[in-house]
Amino acid sequence: MLKHDVVEALVEARHDDPFAVLGMHRHKDGLWVSTVQPGATRVAVVDASSGRELANLSPIHADGIFEGCIPRRRKRFAYRLRVAWQDVVADIEDPYRFPPVLGDMDVWLLAEGKHTRLYEILGAHSLCLQDVDGIGFAVWAPNAGRVAIVGDFNHWDGRRHPMRRRRECGVWELFIPGLRSGSHYKFEIKAADGTLLPLKADPFAFASELRPGTASIIYSAPRTQQDMDTAFRPPSAARDQPMSIYEVHAGSWRREHR
Repeated sequence: MLKHDVVEALVEARHDDPFAVLGMHRHKDGLWVSTVQPGATRVAVVDASSGRELANLSPIHADGIFEGCIPRRRKRFAYRLRVAWQDVVADIEDPYRFPPVLGDMDVWLLAEGKHTRLYEILGAHSLCLQDVDGIGFAVWAPNAGRVAIVGDFNHWDGRRHPMRRRRECGVWELFIPGLRSGSHYKFEIKAADGTLLPLKADPFAFASELRPGTASIIYSAPRTQQDMDTAFRPPSAARDQPMSIYEVHAGSWRREHR
């Protein structure tokens, strides 16, 4: 069961190790599941393979903290959360049941300061983990006390998606299943002393809002040359079409000529 101080830290968006308390964990009586679902009226654990409800989670805080036990089971398994909000009921994937986003080699290269393709691992990228599609987020913030993802998909609520700290390399990461291109997001960062900083755009985002908006936008960047040609090269710029070349003498634009 979640202790009182842990519940308060989750509610106040200051818990720095969400994977230690959220998701599915072994318990002496079976498997214990905890989740944060603000505004929900009911949460149940559903077997992902059969769709059968296995346990109802009990609300332990008015701000949407639910927990409960699946008795007589010791081995973790793929599950979903069946969440009811007033007139809406939906089966959703729990981000806190998935493995880390970054691989061991990426973590090692980041820690050594030798990673030469940071744009491939930091930012927001389409991923498929355990046969579930979604978006993997990663941001380098070694001095932060806590980092969460906020966006139009979670009501910009920092309690819903706190990130995993990778202490080996100073990166915070999280896989959010079901997300797709087009969603707006930022990072909610608390300093080591608990100070809440202004929301931060993603320095590795592939797309951003036009001013005055400043949010980053999830965008699946092309992965192959053919994809890049299709996405960025209009038909009039094909390689077999005529082209115009202009040149300029940079020195002639200097204010003082020598």
